[in-house]
Amino acid sequence: DRVLVRIKDLTVEKADKEVWVRGRIHTSRAKGKQCFLVLRQQQFNIQALVAVGQHASKQMVKFAANITKESIVDIEGVVRKAYQKVGGCTQQDVELHVQRIYVISSAEPRLPLQLDDAVRPEVEGEEDGRATVNQDTRLDNRIIDLRTSTSQAIFCLQSGICQLFRETLIRKGFVEIQTPKIISAASEGGANVFTVSYFKTSAYLAQSPQLYKQMCICADFEKVFCVGPVFRAEDSNTHRHLTEFVGLDIEMAFNYHYHEVVDEIADTLVQIFKGLQERFQTEIQTVSKQFPCEPFKFLEPTLRLEYREGVAMLREAGVEMGDEEDLSTPNEKLLGRLVKEKYDTDFYILDKYPLAVRPFYTMPDPANPKISNSYDMFMRGEEILSGAQRIHDPQLLTERAKHHGIDLEKIKAYIDSFRFGAPPHAGGGIGLERVTMLYLGLHNVRQTSMFPRDPKRLTP
Repeated sequence: DRVLVRIKDLTVEKADKEVWVRGRIHTSRAKGKQCFLVLRQQQFNIQALVAVGQHASKQMVKFAANITKESIVDIEGVVRKAYQKVGGCTQQDVELHVQRIYVISSAEPRLPLQLDDAVRPEVEGEEDGRATVNQDTRLDNRIIDLRTSTSQAIFCLQSGICQLFRETLIRKGFVEIQTPKIISAASEGGANVFTVSYFKTSAYLAQSPQLYKQMCICADFEKVFCVGPVFRAEDSNTHRHLTEFVGLDIEMAFNYHYHEVVDEIADTLVQIFKGLQERFQTEIQTVSKQFPCEPFKFLEPTLRLEYREGVAMLREAGVEMGDEEDLSTPNEKLLGRLVKEKYDTDFYILDKYPLAVRPFYTMPDPANPKISNSYDMFMRGEEILSGAQRIHDPQLLTERAKHHGIDLEKIKAYIDSFRFGAPPHAGGGIGLERVTMLYLGLHNVRQTSMFPRDPKRLTP
């Protein structure tokens, strides 16, 4: 008749109550006629005591001590207030006095990695010679690694980003759409696509939902967004690139100026940041124990700089670059540090990129043909969104495609989308894993991809 209780809910208010808890054996330590277990659920754990007495025999204590780590058990017992803080547990004010224990699923004795090693900060491991777990070992044994309190917190927070993204945009009047991931031509006219067999012909995995977002705008949906996988066949073995990631994509018609869209996207990200601060402090603190980081800072309204201003800041810092040169990754990071020093924000927008460094579908600035109505958004000095006003005039789009040397036949369906009346519109795509990584101050996007895909990894 007892109700299953979550470990995170076992507080002093539950003292002296009989409860039933299911969790994993994290550690066990026998001491005389007692056995101390640490029982874990996700990122929460509690000390459980099996002691010889009315409810436990010597054999039961011995049985409990021999249960292998990571086994799943059911425990019936009484919540007791702890005499002193229980170190190493999230529930420090109470412990569980065990009356019955049942093994639901037994783990093998030899684990591919120890969870305590996997949550140890690297600096601590280096200082006292204790083991830490390298990234390949983690990813090769991802199921175990995902059980750590840090991984649990990371992916709970990532789920929160998706939830806040949807909540915010639906509140703003956007419609969520689902777009095809198997397409007939490269989404962005490039070569970095995965080719798949499609019956008697070939197809491609979508690099972006952009074409379909724009088609929906042409179909008078006005404001759309989608959440789904994006595929990039780029041989980029960096800390921030994946061959498959989750895209948070936005497209929107505007009335007067593309900055209407820029402001809407920036505010959406700000609402996400605020929501994370309000709802996910436990997860943020859990991750920071292993990966210490300064809290993420942002401004309202969001700081927006023009590209030329960013270039001027870099030149002042000693960087040599041309007016129409794109930002390299080191220069992006340096600019992020300069912006943080000057404006005290980790999040900002760089607007009015040179037309020469943007895709063919980017709208030129009507006042300056060398500049475009395009923008990137940055977190901690790394790009998380690339966006622009799209060319909605088929004649201009054709001219720009020719200028870029693109085969018009391959993008005919794209250009034809705008032949029956298309409103001015803009949008952008956000990488979910990258946002999670940078918000938490982590150093590799593979930490925020549940089962990452990169040029060298296709399993698990």
